[in-house]
Formats: sequence, structure tokens, C-alpha cells
Amino acid sequence: MIESQTISPADQMAQDIQSISQTTALRRGARLGFGCGLGSLLAAMSTAIPAGALAQGFVPYPSQDSLRQVQLAALACARENTAASCEQARKLADPLLDHPRLPAACKDQLWSLSQKARPAADNSFARRDGIEQPAQLAMLACRSNEKPIQPATPAPAPSGGGGLKFGGGR
Repeated sequence: MIESQTISPADQMAQDIQSISQTTALRRGARLGFGCGLGSLLAAMSTAIPAGALAQGFVPYPSQDSLRQVQLAALACARENTAASCEQARKLADPLLDHPRLPAACKDQLWSLSQKARPAADNSFARRDGIEQPAQLAMLACRSNEKPIQPATPAPAPSGGGGLKFGGGR
């Protein structure tokens, strides 16, 4: 048996207002180019952050030494054109692609490097340049913009009474 529910005029008006506000929000989102409601936009943004990045805590920025090792391995691959040297360059660049603090420009250069660092039958200038260029650009794009933390040193206390002391010792 189905029971019919009576809806009071106040409840009906509340439902209408809620429906109108949802429709208006959707239209505003579509006008702005979102094409979705605010709720789905927030849900998409919350899933954009990997769970591992939140659980990791602080991850130190890669040192200039480690970035230099990648560059040197890539230059060796370009110069020697051997499977071992190219594999070493890819092996050093690969973990940096997943580093959470490196910028996208850096990762683009590392990706290009890992794709091009393969031995070839002909070690042409174009091949060598194709490996050397991302290796050098990676050093520029991957460097940290953070200032090193300087330990606080107390300012030296002024000695004497002050003044310009032009008087010759009087």
C-alpha cells in the first residue's frame, strides 16, 4: 500500500528555493567554463592530491650534487653511446620524475632526457645535442629557489661612545 504524503506550502517553497539555487549555481559554473557544480569541482580538487604526498610529510629538495650526477651521466651517454652509460642516465633521472617538490619544467626536461638517452647506431651531432640540451636545461629548471637558512648571529655591540671622532683623541 502506497501512502501519499502531503507537503505543506512552506516545505514546497523550501524545495523550490533549493532547486532554483542549485540550477543557478550550475549555470554560473557553466558560464565560467567549469561545466560542473561546485561540489563536484571540490571533489575533483581533493582527489588531485595524491594520498602518498600527504602521508610523506617533508621531502627534502634534491641536492645540486644529485642533479649534477644526472647531467654527467647524460653527457656520458651522449659521448660514449653505450647501453651501460645510457641506462645509468635513465636510472638516475627516473626517481626524480616522481619527486613531489620538483617543478613541472624540471620534470619535462628529465622526461625528455630519459626518452632520448638510448644508444643509437649512429652517434650523430643531432643525437648528442638532443641528449645534452635537456641535461643542461634540467640543471637550470631543477635548481631550488629556496634561500638557505642562515643561523642567527647576534650583531656586534658598538664600542666606545660613538660620534665621528674628528677631534684627534680629545
